[in-house]
Amino acid sequence: MTSLTLGYKASNEQFGPQELLALTQHAEARGFEVAGVSDHLQPWRHNGGHAPAVLPWLGAAAATTSSITLGTSVLTPTMRYHPAIIAQAFATLACLAPNRIFLGVGTGEAMNETPITGGEFPGRKERRLKMAEAIKVIKQLWAEERVDFEGEYYNLRRATIYDRPDTPVPIYVAASGPLAAKLAGRVGDGFICTSGKDPQLYVDLLANVKEGAEKAGRDYDGIKRMIEIKVSYDRDLKVAEEATHWWAALALTPEEKEGVEDPVEMERLADNAIDRAHTRFIVSDDPQEVVAKIQPYIDLGFTELVFHFPGNDQRRYIDEFAQDVAPLLK
Repeated sequence: MTSLTLGYKASNEQFGPQELLALTQHAEARGFEVAGVSDHLQPWRHNGGHAPAVLPWLGAAAATTSSITLGTSVLTPTMRYHPAIIAQAFATLACLAPNRIFLGVGTGEAMNETPITGGEFPGRKERRLKMAEAIKVIKQLWAEERVDFEGEYYNLRRATIYDRPDTPVPIYVAASGPLAAKLAGRVGDGFICTSGKDPQLYVDLLANVKEGAEKAGRDYDGIKRMIEIKVSYDRDLKVAEEATHWWAALALTPEEKEGVEDPVEMERLADNAIDRAHTRFIVSDDPQEVVAKIQPYIDLGFTELVFHFPGNDQRRYIDEFAQDVAPLLK
């Protein structure tokens, strides 16, 4: 079987900062090699939700772990963050934890951006163009000193990042559509997407990543492919099924949730979709079945698998997955 990297999704929408840190440390102790933390200003659910700030949290995680690779899955470096601040923050993180940091970026969600920025949430094209320019800003700040930059969205004058790692932080670009996937191929060190959608989508997305890479004269095979795989595995099937309910918002279609900026409203929509919650997850009490359902993603060329366990008893899920499923994958 292809050499795989197995990771843990640190859900900052579901757990407070101390608990999330302890869970990530537990995942490292159980052999998980990557932790991808989500970055939310506001969670999917108003009641019982959380949203610890990712930048200080990653600093704490870097200081209290020793081997696990840490990064965002994903952060939006375009609206509530200025890309220069992200360039500085991730350079510092990489100095604290050399070769253990990655920056995963995406085009954002209304509920994380508009409560601070105000106004209308930009359309997909504008968000994608902003992200492309933000990546350019970040890379230039990591590569040069005294940066002057005049762009469509960002301007810098004699800007310098003074503390930088010897090796630049890899940037993973998240995409769920063809143009963002081509952007990942053009400029990304890696590509990120999430599981549980139409299987043809992943074929198309990877084809677009490859097209973007080839048009930019880049080696497609050199672009890392990460997928966040939503798995509700438990030795008790009923527990596995019920664990997905907290995450019913993931089952909403893009049309249902795009532009929703209020966690109270998102929670209402999610509660109306609880009967669909399981559809985005691999739900099983059979390790062989879980591996069989993961295999198509591996066959497509994804080698970095970050597992999102939905339930509140995360230690249970981490332990059972590490004992029952991970050995079959490795």
